[in-house]
Amino acid sequence: MNAAARYLRDRPNLHRTIAVILFFAFWEMVAQDANPLFIVPPSAIFMAFAEILVNGDLITAFLASMVPFLIGNAISIVGGIAIGVLVGQWWFFERTLDPFINALYAIPRVALIPLIILWAGLELWGKVTILVSIAIFPVIINTYSGIRDVRGSYLEIGKAFGASESQIFFKITMPAIVPFVMAGIRMAVGLAIIGMVVGEFFTAMTGLGGLIVLYANVFATDKLFVPIIMVGLMGVGLTELVMFAERRLSRWRFLERERAGG
Repeated sequence: MNAAARYLRDRPNLHRTIAVILFFAFWEMVAQDANPLFIVPPSAIFMAFAEILVNGDLITAFLASMVPFLIGNAISIVGGIAIGVLVGQWWFFERTLDPFINALYAIPRVALIPLIILWAGLELWGKVTILVSIAIFPVIINTYSGIRDVRGSYLEIGKAFGASESQIFFKITMPAIVPFVMAGIRMAVGLAIIGMVVGEFFTAMTGLGGLIVLYANVFATDKLFVPIIMVGLMGVGLTELVMFAERRLSRWRFLERERAGG
């Protein structure tokens, strides 16, 4: 390995930055000779971004998208953890809810959207319901998997030391499933963004999804890229935020990995 490769290997953020810069430079070069209806250079997208930002359309759309996104995410996380704990911890709920969870998880969410719109309407709660129907399942499944993984030696040790059922649940089971729950939340955040945009496509066309439909209908390709890139940046930023929270809440797990690697 030469010196340049070693230098980049030890500086992952610099490596990523260089890769992004080279990608946009290549895009700019290729787009100069392309049909602007199909592909536009990043410089044109930046100008479109400035225009939409100044006239307030982008901020209005972003804030409109964040309302169902935050509500739907909160319901998906809290509800997903609660259902996952019930199904994983108590056999009665596992046998009762498992068939329904498996059936709903197997149905493509797009097939349920007409029914969701019929029940919840085209406005806020229709969008929230679509988002929750997409984002809640990774949290349920990962929470359930975490509880199933804890069963065994950890519980036997707790019982051997005379811990009560409530002590085992709150002091052994719940801390041990944190990495599983955070992994489920990380997946749910990405799916929630998809649910947010899909919900805006099919219901009242507001928010970033509404902007995408609007600019696609008028063939404004430069402006069309702006909400698409905005959605992608939301995904990257929120995923990094969840990973940061995961490192903070599961520090012991990362320390174990570092010791194992060392």
